[in-house]
Amino acid sequence: MKKIHSFIGIGLLLLLALGFSLWVFGALSYDGPGGWFAALTALCLLAVMIVLKFRRRAWGVWGVCHAAVLVWWLTLKPPVDAEWQADVARLATANIDGDVVTFRNVRDFQYRSETDFTPRWITREVRFSSLTGVDIAVNYWGSPWMAHPIFSFQFSDAPPLAFSIETRKRAGQSYSAIGGLYRQFSLACIVAEERDVLGLRAAHRENEDVYLYHTTLTPERASKRLLEYITTINSLARNPRWYNAITTNCTTGIRSQNTHGDRLPWDWRILVNGKGDEMMFERGVLETRGLTFPQLKQRAHANSAIKAADGSSDFSVRIREDLSQARP
Repeated sequence: MKKIHSFIGIGLLLLLALGFSLWVFGALSYDGPGGWFAALTALCLLAVMIVLKFRRRAWGVWGVCHAAVLVWWLTLKPPVDAEWQADVARLATANIDGDVVTFRNVRDFQYRSETDFTPRWITREVRFSSLTGVDIAVNYWGSPWMAHPIFSFQFSDAPPLAFSIETRKRAGQSYSAIGGLYRQFSLACIVAEERDVLGLRAAHRENEDVYLYHTTLTPERASKRLLEYITTINSLARNPRWYNAITTNCTTGIRSQNTHGDRLPWDWRILVNGKGDEMMFERGVLETRGLTFPQLKQRAHANSAIKAADGSSDFSVRIREDLSQARP
């Protein structure tokens, strides 16, 4: 039995070592000189391991080399200034003066297609006392297992204001799930008009779906969530951060900015966030209207309403009127 336990232990250690080696190879490929350098480094290290016959000294060399790559990788800093893509060219900031919050660099692009648009950055003022609640849009772009959440704060005397945590890509970059595990993209929190962030996804991108839910958050709790977003956007404007597809993404970023007492308990659907709306339904975060979750999700599908209202000045009102008339 001891031999079996020892064999299993050695096997697990070897799997961990292999996983770490693969991560180091990716770090050198994506964030270092490139794949050729990573391959050459791996071959040289393997040659040393063979010469030393995979004994203790060999593993010592392996450990030192891998630790050196990790230390180097951790020193990489996100860029402050770069040639950013147009949709993330500016970062929003917010200033609180009593009851009034002034948001600068709010995105309000006019889209003719996903790639043909007129950039427009505006300033918006909202009041905490006018907050009525929060809606959540869940955007799918392919797999039902992965999605992108967008928080939209509702006001009694002003149009909604949407917040989207996403990658800040440089010119020429495109999103890569593997690249997102390394230090390829900065983190951005886009503050935008709904007709921008929702219209772009449902009306101008192919094969994307948007579901719009109303939450049960009270105005008081909505104010706390808005303050958390304000802290996030001002922090990112001062101190850029790296995006990470697992630890610092569009969903974990929302949860991490919540105070510990207000965070939802950990759930696997926070990472596999295409099931996040089902999780929120189960935990009473979504207004159910007496419907089952499949019925509510069917009713929340907003693509038709968004396409019908695309570009209109009363976009947010129109899409909700259409959704309120929908039937499961």
